[in-house]
Amino acid sequence: MKAHLRFYGFKEDFRDPYARDRDRVIHSSSFRRLEYKTQVFLNHEGDYFRTRLTHSLEVSQIARTLAGSLGLAESLCEAIALSHDLGHTPFGHIGGDALDELLRSDGHDFGFDHNFQSFRVLTKLEKRYDGFDGLNLTFATLEGVLKHSAPYKKSFLRSLDEQFALDKHPSIEAMIVDRADEIAYISHDIDDGIKYGLIDFNSLFSEPLCQRIDSLVQAEGISKDNGLYRHRFVANLITLLVKDFIDYSAEKVEKYDISKPICATLDVTTPLPVGFSKEIETEIKTLKKYLFVNLYRHEKIVVNMFAGKQCIKGLYSAFREDIHLLPTYQRELLDKRNKHRVIADHIASMTDRYAMKQYHELYGLGTR
Repeated sequence: MKAHLRFYGFKEDFRDPYARDRDRVIHSSSFRRLEYKTQVFLNHEGDYFRTRLTHSLEVSQIARTLAGSLGLAESLCEAIALSHDLGHTPFGHIGGDALDELLRSDGHDFGFDHNFQSFRVLTKLEKRYDGFDGLNLTFATLEGVLKHSAPYKKSFLRSLDEQFALDKHPSIEAMIVDRADEIAYISHDIDDGIKYGLIDFNSLFSEPLCQRIDSLVQAEGISKDNGLYRHRFVANLITLLVKDFIDYSAEKVEKYDISKPICATLDVTTPLPVGFSKEIETEIKTLKKYLFVNLYRHEKIVVNMFAGKQCIKGLYSAFREDIHLLPTYQRELLDKRNKHRVIADHIASMTDRYAMKQYHELYGLGTR
């Protein structure tokens, strides 16, 4: 039996368990909200730019390609990929950073961690069943989300350490999603950054990886002044990274028992069986440094993110001061859960535009 057909046989359902996980995620409220949550560019900046939803779809597509080529469980990769950003706040990482600071200032041992928040969305915050919270997903999907990126062992996850073995890597499929995430955001952030005019190809060509891609595009007969150049650049970048990942990983993956989704032999000190070649890995790191300095710290991005941070802080302060500003269903949770965590969960669930609307309504500034 092929590895990607493993764990079929649930008589009560015509899908394999991971496909069922995927479907439950897709039909969740948190997944739909990703459409209006910032990736890098605020949602109202334009219809072209990536959102958390389109990013998750791109990660899923790349992860499925990698898994299929390596004989692994495509549906498990898809379920993890579509779930991995459910815990993100409005306004991208800056929103999570703001909530982290606010919760810690209110005395919480841990503030806000978006990987753990995604796990909480799947196990606690979404409600689809009468007898329990969460979406009732498989262990492998939940582990892949909780351990989306290293380090896995964190002080606030102590209660989950024994169940999820935080001293061990997750499934190879989860590792694939982590790197598919990297391929997706590098490629689409370049695409959006060029489109928005914050970076240009002339400066990108200082990066060795981009020089490789330029050669591939030029070999297609497409010059830099051709309107198709940007699209072909991004397509070739994804293709090169996917091919390198598969070429480097194929032989190593064969050494592991991929008939099981949990690689119990892979403790955190064990080299990962999947990844990029050493040369490409180095070039990816330098390209990410370039994007950090020239794109993510660009004045236009920083201004928008600062505004988003003030919005988060304003909402938190208002709800903290008067809990009756919270929706009824959130107020009902105050008898069971910590007040500050309920407020943070409510804010984290918001879309960019809803958060801004709430902020302007609360502070009497109208709507944008």
